[in-house]
This record gives sequence, C-alpha cells and structure tokens, in this order.
Amino acid sequence: MRWAVLLATAALAVQAQDAPKDKKKDPDQIGNRDVGKGINFYSIEKEIALGKVLAQQVRQNSRIIDDPVISEYINRVAQNLARNSDARVPLVTEVIQDDSVNALSLPGGYFFVNTGLIETAETEAELAGGMAHEIAHIAARHSTRQASRGQVAQMATIPLIFMGGWAGYGASQAAGPLTALTFSQFSQAFENEADMLGLQYLYKTGYDPNGMVDIFERIDSLQRQRPGKVSKLFATHPPTGDRIIKVQKDIDEFLKSQPQYVVTTSEFNQVKARLLSLENRRRDGIPVPDRPTLRRAPEKLAEFAKSESAPDRRTE
Repeated sequence: MRWAVLLATAALAVQAQDAPKDKKKDPDQIGNRDVGKGINFYSIEKEIALGKVLAQQVRQNSRIIDDPVISEYINRVAQNLARNSDARVPLVTEVIQDDSVNALSLPGGYFFVNTGLIETAETEAELAGGMAHEIAHIAARHSTRQASRGQVAQMATIPLIFMGGWAGYGASQAAGPLTALTFSQFSQAFENEADMLGLQYLYKTGYDPNGMVDIFERIDSLQRQRPGKVSKLFATHPPTGDRIIKVQKDIDEFLKSQPQYVVTTSEFNQVKARLLSLENRRRDGIPVPDRPTLRRAPEKLAEFAKSESAPDRRTE
C-alpha cells in the first residue's frame, strides 16, 4: 500500500513537471500564442474596418500633431513594441494634442498617443510602458471581445428567433451607434491582462520593465493630486496601488534578469523638448507653420520688388 502511494505521488510530480505553462505568462511565447481567443462576433477584417470608422471619429474631434519629427518618433517606438507583441494587425499610430495623460487603443490596430503622456514620462522606458499597455489591448482584441460580451449578456432577454440567431444578433448590434468611447472602456480583468502582456512587450523590446511601474506610479500620483490631468478614459481603471504591486510581482516572477536595458535615449529628450516648445508657442498664440516658408536672399529683394512694380511689357 505504501509503495502504491509513493508511485502515485511520483506520477503526479512527473505530470506536474510535464504540464504546459501558461503561455500568456511566458514572454518567450510571444507571437506563438493566441492571446485574443474568446467569444468575439467580429472577424479580424471586420475589426479593422470598425477601427477605421472609429479612428476617423477621433480625428474629427481631436487635433492631430502632424510635426514630422514627433510623429515619426512616436510611430517608431510603437512599431518596435508591436513587432515584439502578439498583435496580428498592423499598427496605425498618431499623436493627439491633449494634456491629459492617456493613450487610446481602438479595434483593428488604430492607436492614439496623447501629448500629455509624452510630457509626463521622464524616460523613454516610461513612455513605452504606457504605450505597451494599450498595444496589449489591441493584441488581445479587448475592444471587440468586450463588445461581444455585452451582446451575449443581453441575449438572455431577447428572443433570438426574431434576430436570425447568434450571427443575426451580432450583426444587428454592430449596426447600432458606435463611438470610440464605447470601444475603449475595459473590464478590470482586461486591464490586468493588458498590464501583464504590455509588461512582456516592453521587456521583449529591450526596455527596462520597471518603466511601466514608474509611469503607473506617476499616473497614480497625478490622479490623486490633479484628477483633471488624467484622461477620463484611463481613469476608468486607473493603475491603483494593487495593480502597480502586481506588475512589480510579475517582473520578479516571470521576467529573466538581463545585463542591460534601455532606460532612455537622447532622441526621447529631444522630442519631448520639441513638443514642449510647440505647446508653449500654441499657448502663447504664436502661429506654428504647417508648411515650409520661402525666404529670399536680401540682395535679391530690391531686384524682385523692382520687377514686380515694373509695367507688364508682354505683347498681346
């Protein structure tokens, strides 16, 4: 009897060793796992099309920063994170002139970064940490999964026979009024998952993972000191003390220590200074040129003025 117990215990131990780890907690599995799996009425193609419509709404109601230096830098940081993520859609990144600390992820890979987040971050790793969290929402398809969950919850009170079954119900809901706000509010579970996945993307890209802890701590501090500085979208599920502790725990448990990380870059400092300069000029009412201005050499001005004032001697 004793031998039977020992053999059973040994067998359980072997099974435990052979049991597959949770891929979502293993950064080495990035790209080889389906983090967006779950009930979802939207195909990838429909999700991209939906995101395109919602992104246009955001552009119509926001001021997009079209400065080529700032836009190119933010897009490059986002693309580097996306290449080291589970995202299965191309990322379209734009910068919004908005002082609130936030980044907005929409279905299908549409991604907006507020100037407030750039200005609040003290290092590139902090900025990338905030961006990685939102890219994780895109990779895990949280927007359309959240919308699909809401539709399922309503099904209990709606006779499906009149809607043409599940497919018909999903189609009718998708045809209803859509707003970017609707698709950017996530459950606490989805926020926690975005923390975990975003942390891995940050780490895999080569940044110091503590950058996510640092930016969350800054946002938490701003939320308490200056609530208006934090976007209402982000404030729906702010990075509370418990979430910050969980992110730190994930760093200790799931991320192997590396000999070096990227903390910040001189380009980050330059872009941040450029952005602050543009923001100050706008606040002071100084026009910011949107296109190159033609300048003439001083010695040519008199000749140009003379030619302009001379009578037109063209023949009829």
